[in-house]
Amino acid sequence: MSEIEVRRVRSKDDRDAVRSMVWEFFDAMKARYPDMTGEIDDYIVHQDLAGQLADFDAYFIPPHGECFLALEGDNPLGIVKLRPAKDGAAELNRMYVREAGRGKGVGRKLCGACIEEARALGYQTVLLDALYRHVEALPLYRSLGFVEYHAPDLFNAHDPRVIHMRLDLAEVPA
Repeated sequence: MSEIEVRRVRSKDDRDAVRSMVWEFFDAMKARYPDMTGEIDDYIVHQDLAGQLADFDAYFIPPHGECFLALEGDNPLGIVKLRPAKDGAAELNRMYVREAGRGKGVGRKLCGACIEEARALGYQTVLLDALYRHVEALPLYRSLGFVEYHAPDLFNAHDPRVIHMRLDLAEVPA
């Protein structure tokens, strides 16, 4: 087994791999949450996902954000994005690990890269949203120190299927 590498996305090949995995992520979401397919489709349109992916650098490359890609050899296994959020926080966004990468610590490495980057950029807090059936990701986030929080102005704040989490970087050792 090769070592897992996590790197910043800069090359055309890396961007193409990320674009492909973002769509895989949403296909996986629809498969896991068939009761939410309409909401997921609305989210994709509302976020202008196709536009964001077409203009990748304007959303996912500094100074607008950062995108990490996990690979085993030349095989892309996972992605995650870090971007500015409201109130001076950072957001860990759209983490996805392909089936071939599960159980290998890929998600932990991707999260670690985002947390390190958030610290390096001077953020004090990292936020994320997840859905209630993210049975692989939720325990990982909790093990890294993320805790659930509630606020009335959050995305789908009153939907119990949406879990909002935060990590206060001052409370987690570097």
